[in-house]
Amino acid sequence: MQLTHEENQFKRKTFPITLVCDHIYFQQNIGSLFRIGEAFGVEKIIFSGKDIPLTPRKINKTSRSTHLHVPHFIIEETKDLITYLIENNFEIIALEIASNSKPLKEVILPENKKIALLIGSEIDGICDELLKISNQIVHINMFGNNSSMNVVQAASIALYEITS
Repeated sequence: MQLTHEENQFKRKTFPITLVCDHIYFQQNIGSLFRIGEAFGVEKIIFSGKDIPLTPRKINKTSRSTHLHVPHFIIEETKDLITYLIENNFEIIALEIASNSKPLKEVILPENKKIALLIGSEIDGICDELLKISNQIVHINMFGNNSSMNVVQAASIALYEITS
């Protein structure tokens, strides 16, 4: 028999993970990132870019109100985001297919260090400035003809791997 939300057997837990969204603008993706971030217990979400559309009415449809429970803020300038990540001593893990990326299964999670999981825009991926400061660049192995997947699907897979 299927359990209700109240009957589930999962223990609430928060992980020292900040989901960093580099110029993600599609509101359906933003709402879904709140939902998956809440499901995987991320501490917060940072949106990088100008004019990020955080209109609750449109985001609520995919977030299912999780945007009310996940701390989040916007850092407009990439240079300010870089300063924030470095000054706060994050292990910066970029989820991107790059010449020096390794499979996600090989990610190394340092003990007692906060993680910033960087995910990139729907069109351009993660910008070069953020890739340059990343401690690790990881990709999801794919076996079809397509070399990319939706940012929310990719973030879901990465968060599952990091939190399990």
